Amino acid sequence: MEILHKLYEMTAFGDLWSQPLTLLMIMVACILLYLGIYKKFEPLLLVPIAFGVLLANLPGGNMSVTPAEEIANLSSMSIVTIAKEHGIMNMLYYLLIKTGLLPPLIFMGVGAMTDFGPMLRNLRLAFFGAAAQIGIFTVMITAVLFGFTLQQAGALGIIGGADGPTAIFTAIKLAPELLGPIAIAAYSYMALVPVIIPFVVKFSMTKKELLINMKQQDREFPNKLEIKNIKTLKIIFPIALIIVVALLVPSSVPLVGLLLFGNLVKEIGSDTNRLFEAASSTIMNTATVFLGLTVGATMTASSFLNLQTLMIIGGGLIAFIISILGGIVAVKIYNLFAKKKINPLIGATGLSAVPMASRVANDIALKHDPTNHILQYAMSSNISGVIGSAVAAGVLISFLA
Repeated sequence: MEILHKLYEMTAFGDLWSQPLTLLMIMVACILLYLGIYKKFEPLLLVPIAFGVLLANLPGGNMSVTPAEEIANLSSMSIVTIAKEHGIMNMLYYLLIKTGLLPPLIFMGVGAMTDFGPMLRNLRLAFFGAAAQIGIFTVMITAVLFGFTLQQAGALGIIGGADGPTAIFTAIKLAPELLGPIAIAAYSYMALVPVIIPFVVKFSMTKKELLINMKQQDREFPNKLEIKNIKTLKIIFPIALIIVVALLVPSSVPLVGLLLFGNLVKEIGSDTNRLFEAASSTIMNTATVFLGLTVGATMTASSFLNLQTLMIIGGGLIAFIISILGGIVAVKIYNLFAKKKINPLIGATGLSAVPMASRVANDIALKHDPTNHILQYAMSSNISGVIGSAVAAGVLISFLA
């Protein structure tokens, strides 16, 4: 009987019965894994996050992240001490996440896989990427009215930028206690872009607006300025842009800077091909794995199962919808004064979800007119949305951190 008792104590059944809410969190992890694996909702990040949630809530595994306020003398601890006393997940979290290291590394990989060509060829469309950021600030103000602090409201509002790394980076700086729910909301809604954009378009655009043919508009009103050497411009652009951004919003440099560096090594060509391959594959994939696991490990029953989490998920959806609607309305206003019309679907792609938002907008346009290919135009607004959301995050961090 003594041996059986010791065997029972070795297992985690006793902890499971004393903490029944962990069962609910294990179910949440399994649902997220189902969405990532079978429904293919952003599997590259949702699967690691979901598995991190699972690890954090398995009783006795010591794989959950402990909030900083619950660790005495954290600032004086070495990484080795944190690992020994609080487990390897805490070591990874405070080394890679709390320092804000991983989101910029992912941005570097995003930059290496991004082509700024469509945006440079259609610069007037890039401004609608800025208009789509309205959801960030609208929801931030509303969240304060619902009892969130300014820092928490800023971290919640950034979900409207539709950029997971940006949302995580902002949450780390402003409201680390909300990191798990914000990450889940941001990536879930990014995965639901094919559902959310058509829903907003259905209630905000007319048939006539959907039929605006961008190539036909180009033929009727050709651009007066022609880019003669696009390759050289692609190399100069990231260098010039980071100088401008650094002077205006220096707090956004960690994100925008590495985004533009990743793009620069791609555009230089064969001379920096090894750097490009490392940024777009090895470094980005490694950062994605650790980011997902450690963010997921912050989502224990005590931190996730509360009213605040539900408000974050609901507020994130509202921010998403307002951002899409803001871009559409901005195009509508522009069309009132311009001879050369723009399809408002371009404004709907001002989100950072590249290239998914552009593909969805293109599919909607083709559904109404099989000759209306707007992908290259939508990418202009879409790519500028990536930069816009990172700059918006820098503004929030400057004012609120």
